[in-house]
Amino acid sequence: MPLNVVLIAPEIPQNTGNIIRLCANTGARLHLVEPLGFSLTEAHLRRASLDYGDIAEVLVHASFDDVLKLPNMGDFYAATSNGPTPYHAVQYHANDTVVFGSEQMGLPKSILSAFSPDNQVKIPMMPANRSLNLSNAVAIVVYEMWRQLEFAGEQNAFGKAPEYFS
Repeated sequence: MPLNVVLIAPEIPQNTGNIIRLCANTGARLHLVEPLGFSLTEAHLRRASLDYGDIAEVLVHASFDDVLKLPNMGDFYAATSNGPTPYHAVQYHANDTVVFGSEQMGLPKSILSAFSPDNQVKIPMMPANRSLNLSNAVAIVVYEMWRQLEFAGEQNAFGKAPEYFS
């Protein structure tokens, strides 16, 4: 029942490395849509994802259309700073997919226009601020999606704090 994260043309290896680590820790699949602004072997990417690259499912696709053809992707949501729907107001389900644009450009209009307003989600921010860091934005939305699924797959019994909180 993993969730899916799609990054359209990510540019900064450290952000993608952090997102790989996030996906490994939440059980989400990461889909990278080319062109990538870096090589997947870059040192910055490896350092940010540490050893999580081996346990995260990371798939690279030539186009967003290729992602749309995949099975078991659930409902698609576009994350955009101008979306009409707060990310927490959506009822997420297993296999749902959230799509993020590049750090500089966001989602291309050609992709964003394919989403209904109900499937365009935003993270509330203070007025006059442009955006959050991509890896922070992905973390906020993915953890809300996973929370709604009652942290399915989490190692500790739901509702029981890890020992280090005792």
